[in-house]
Amino acid sequence: MFRKPLLVAAAAATTALVPLSGTAEELDRLGVAVANLQANFFNQVKLSIESYAAEKGIEVIIVDAKGDSATQVSQVQDLLTQNIDALIYIPAGAAAATVPTRLARAQGIPVINIDRNADGEPGDTFIASDSVASANELCNYMFEQVGGEGKMLIVHGQKGTTPEVDRSKGCTDAMANFPGIEVVGEQYSQIWSQDEGFNITQNMLQAHSDVTLVWGQADALALGAAQAVKVANLPQEIKVFGFDGDTAALEALRDGVFDATSTQRTRYFGELAVDSAIKLVAGEEVPAEQLLPATLTTKENVEPFIENHP
Repeated sequence: MFRKPLLVAAAAATTALVPLSGTAEELDRLGVAVANLQANFFNQVKLSIESYAAEKGIEVIIVDAKGDSATQVSQVQDLLTQNIDALIYIPAGAAAATVPTRLARAQGIPVINIDRNADGEPGDTFIASDSVASANELCNYMFEQVGGEGKMLIVHGQKGTTPEVDRSKGCTDAMANFPGIEVVGEQYSQIWSQDEGFNITQNMLQAHSDVTLVWGQADALALGAAQAVKVANLPQEIKVFGFDGDTAALEALRDGVFDATSTQRTRYFGELAVDSAIKLVAGEEVPAEQLLPATLTTKENVEPFIENHP
């Protein structure tokens, strides 16, 4: 298939929730390289891409790196031999993240990044939550729940990835307004998993048994942290917070397993990515960043997200 030259994407971000216009006349085959389908968030994005692309008659080829950057590079190399017209790319980690984008561009294939961008080699458009603003809102809420004072543990996501960096910044900015909050322990995870959240939190609680706050930068990490808090059976109340709005986590939030999260528009990300691919293949402009708001979610407002995830 003839590759049209890519247009430079506009710098302005959009928060529109209406799918982009466009037809699938020129986008026949779409490659999708996902970081890790064991994560609920990525699996929801994948399901959305599949169902929406099917509606438009677009063939989709999906590969799962299972959290390994080297595997993902190899998978993308293989995708590029299968006559794909566009690549939806969720980097498996910060290491080697620029390689798939560079390889695709060398063949004139547009790249749509979701959730994570490659530092120094961004895709033609980047679709994600505004994690800085959303984490700032979440952390302000967290700190208010403990009266602006207390010791805190942070279970970070994978070091150097876009959501880890942005969520850390948003929370750090919020902390500037709460001098009574002290971070006494923090550690990075590798694949943002519930098992990691449990093990990391359990270890940190042994060294800091007087904490009142734990923040897992993803819901899986938060669910693991909540389990570790329960097992520790410490005398004080310890509030646990997450981020993502994973389907299982929302039910756990409703049931009081942890205290709050920030729900991303996960299913819409997939639709927006497909529409962006259609536009880019047709040679149309797409914003360089499409950052969407996430919603602070507590037990009080969680039910609509359980019934109909955005």
